Formats: sequence, structure tokens, C-alpha cells
Amino acid sequence: MAERNTALKAGGESDFLQFNDLACEAVGGTVIFATDEWFAPAANLLKREPPQFIASAFTEFGKWMDGWETRRKRIPGHDWCIIQLGVPGLIYGFDVDTSFFTGNHSPYASIQAGCLEEAPNFTLEGDRTGMAASDSQLAAAAKLGSEAWPELVGVSQLNPGYSDSCHNYFKVNFNRRVTHLRLNMYPDGGIARLRVYGVGQRDWSSVPLNQEVDLIALTNGGVCLGYSDAHFGHPRNMIGLGRAGNMADGWETARRLDRPKNLQVDQRGILQVPGWEWAVFRLGHAGVISSIQVDTNHFKGNFPDACRIETCSLTPEEEALCIRTTWNSGKWQVLLPPQKLSAHHIHLYGQAELNPGPPVTHVRLVMSPDGGISRLRLWGRPTTITAAPANQKRAVSKL
Repeated sequence: MAERNTALKAGGESDFLQFNDLACEAVGGTVIFATDEWFAPAANLLKREPPQFIASAFTEFGKWMDGWETRRKRIPGHDWCIIQLGVPGLIYGFDVDTSFFTGNHSPYASIQAGCLEEAPNFTLEGDRTGMAASDSQLAAAAKLGSEAWPELVGVSQLNPGYSDSCHNYFKVNFNRRVTHLRLNMYPDGGIARLRVYGVGQRDWSSVPLNQEVDLIALTNGGVCLGYSDAHFGHPRNMIGLGRAGNMADGWETARRLDRPKNLQVDQRGILQVPGWEWAVFRLGHAGVISSIQVDTNHFKGNFPDACRIETCSLTPEEEALCIRTTWNSGKWQVLLPPQKLSAHHIHLYGQAELNPGPPVTHVRLVMSPDGGISRLRLWGRPTTITAAPANQKRAVSKL
């Protein structure tokens, strides 16, 4: 069951909002069934881009809306759709976004979850505007038994899509893996976006012990747990699929106001500045990192001057303490010493640049002084955490 969170402002966001969107079309999320899509198709729910409104835009079926909008229902029942997550995993919260649906938003909604061993063999294709589910589609969806799936969000009132009320946040306490969702609208109306915040779950038993994987990838369970600044782009973007499509698909900070008026560099050409920005991630699995990729794709006039990467091994209790102290606690060790970065470039670092060490569970990427990084890849072998030898020394970070 979900805990209702209302009127959350920038300073009081729920912790789950920095997790990954497991349903976004960018990670493979799809709508595989919808009862009705008269004014706007349900696929819009999973768009990566924020919803928009074009006052002059109309279709032959009515006003064009950037979301899912059904016709005014004149038959028994309510509208609902089935969403197949792009990344199955644990769900911690939702944002049911009603942006721009001000006189036509769905007044109530609920969300149910299922974990299916095999994905259904049906889906929705093409522009569904003006359409409703056929008898055969209804019959196929009925076989899923989704009306009996566990309820993550009970029937809850939604706020209209004005800028100060459009985000309807729901915190979830559900410790089971989810592959599919059923979003119910009561009885009809419109929802612009559905954000499904959680952490991916992979079956690590199927990964050979000697196989190297990207331990931080969102598909492998990596997740952002904290950061210093995300003015233009969230750090979680760095662990997304593929290369970034544009600057918005990366981590970008504001320009630091403590930059010196006249910049100086050291013998390596690295700027000597007092400030830096950071982002902390929990790996999808503890492991030994053997190579690193830092990609500044698309960041041509706003890439960081330098970066370094630090690691540590934390128990769940230690992690909780670090979160409570905004990551001002913890014993970070330097894995990758400061490296000069270039614009719009893939930077690769191997054993020659890394300080070897024991298996780790968490990493911190530090950029100096500010700027944007599109992707971070940490390649290594998943391993079980064991006590490190007492004589094993690694460079200690001063941050």
C-alpha cells in the first residue's frame, strides 16, 4: 500500500525521486494494453520528455494532449492500462503527473503490480488516437488477471494539472519484484505522465564468475543515492542505456559561484579551484572494478575540467547513516585519481590508472569544478564482500 504525499516542494522531495524511472520508454517501458485512447494514446505516459501543451493543436478526435486521455465514459466500468516495465525491479514510489489536464484530468487513480514469469505476447502499435480496445485485446488482457494484482496505490484523488499541483507523489512499501503495472483511472479522463521510481533487479546467479559487467548500470541495479547539485540534469542519467541523446540526457550542474576570478592550473593542466560537485551511487552488485568509462558526449562548452572516482564498502545500516548525514560520513578511498577531461569525448581508464583494492559496494564521482557528464560505466566482476587484508593501503580521499 502507498503512503500519500502531497504538496511536495523542491526542498521536501521524497527520497524515491532520485531513483531510476523503471517504466520510461528510454529504458524499454511499453504500454501493452489500454481500454480507451480516444483523445491521446496511453504510450504518452512513458515519454522521457516533460509534457507540453500546444493551445492550437487539435486532431480529428478533439484537442491534442501530451498524455493519456480517454473519452467521456458513457458505459459501465472505468479505464485502465497495462504497462510493461523496461527494467523489472523494486518500486519505491510514483509520480502521477496530470500536467495541463486541468478540466479533464482523471479525478481518481490506483496502481496495481504483477510479476510475470513470461512477458505477454501482445502489445499496442502505431498511433492509437481515436481507438479503443477490441474484443480480442480485452480477452487477451483478461487472461492476465490484473484486477487481482496486489495494490501498490489504493484509489486516491488526483490533483488537476496546474503547475503547482500536477505532481501527485505516492511512496510505496512493497518488497517484491515487479515486471508489470496496471494503472486505473476512475472513471475516465487524462494523465500526462507516469514515473515509476525504483531500483532494477537482476538475477546475478546467471552471471559467470569471470564475466565483467557494468556494475553501476541501472539495468544491473545501480542507483543514485545522493548528489550535491543537479541544476540542469540528474546524476541518474549517467547510468542509463546507450550513449546520451543530448545534453539533457546526462548529469549537469550549475556553474559554481566560488570559481576564482582568474583561473590557474597545476603542472598537469588541471584547474586549481576550491569547489567541486559529487554524486553517490550504490552498485547493482558488490564487485572489483577493473575499468572505467567517463563520457562527456554533447558537453562541448560545459564539460568538467577534471574528475576522480572514490569507492567504499557499506552495510545497509552504514548506508542509511550516510544518507541521513548527506554523505558527510563514510570512509572513501580513491579508485581513480584526478583526471583531466575533454569535451564531447569517451575517456577510458584501465588498470594503469586505477588504484587496485577489495570489492566495493558504493562509488562517488567527483567533478571539478562543475559541468556535465553524460555516462559513467564501471566494468568489473561481481564478487562477495570479504574483509580486506589489514595491510591493504589505498589513497584516502579528503572530500
